Amino acid sequence: MPGGSIYVQPDEKYTGSSPQWWYEKFWREDAANRRKSRYVKAAVGFVIGVALALRFGLSGAAPLFGVLLAGLVAAGDWFLDWRSFHATAVWRGARKGEAITGKLLRRSLGRLGYTVLDGRAIRGQASIDHLVIGPGGLWIIDNESWSPDTEIACYAGRLFFGEKYGTKTAKPLVEASEAFAELLSRETRIPVTITPLLAVHCGLLPKGGIVVAEGLTLLKPRLAAKVIKSADRVALNAEQIELLTRTAARELHRA
Repeated sequence: MPGGSIYVQPDEKYTGSSPQWWYEKFWREDAANRRKSRYVKAAVGFVIGVALALRFGLSGAAPLFGVLLAGLVAAGDWFLDWRSFHATAVWRGARKGEAITGKLLRRSLGRLGYTVLDGRAIRGQASIDHLVIGPGGLWIIDNESWSPDTEIACYAGRLFFGEKYGTKTAKPLVEASEAFAELLSRETRIPVTITPLLAVHCGLLPKGGIVVAEGLTLLKPRLAAKVIKSADRVALNAEQIELLTRTAARELHRA
């Protein structure tokens, strides 16, 4: 590539051939249309605000009500547009999913006796982004992102990403959870099982934001801590949690 480095391979996400590049291009080009649409919505809000003021006998304040409602409508429309674009940040390579999920986990679970270890792996096997150990048990959590229009669903027990089977995504995480559990159980002599979760940063999950299929739970990142806290059991005491954490930190290599 002219002007590029022979030592650093170009990232496809930032080339003209990638879906991410086209998504950002179309988003920028559509900015004028979004502004026009926002002006129209704000104008409708102004009319409704004036009408409501007149309806309740506040004719003197009608223009003010109209302006306030127009401002609220415009601000709400801008926020929805921003939120839609921001939701694709991990898929576009603008943010790291593991950083987002790690922060959410620590914020929600840190004061409840849970520990979170990031970037762990068994030598020669798949790595995972987060290992959570706490009173309710153990979980591994990985992060993934698909294009905004990819529907993630379960049909007849099978996981699908759009029209493609999701077994190649689910199987390695399920196997990693089993391998991690076997290692920790052997080293600590505490029999444990590990539940695998996959935090989905971009893609279409069904209402509720959770899909369970092929031994794997896929969910929105903000729901991971909620699912962990919902485990209605006390599986481990403080001493066991400390032992498992120390053993995991020693035996599981940083990915």
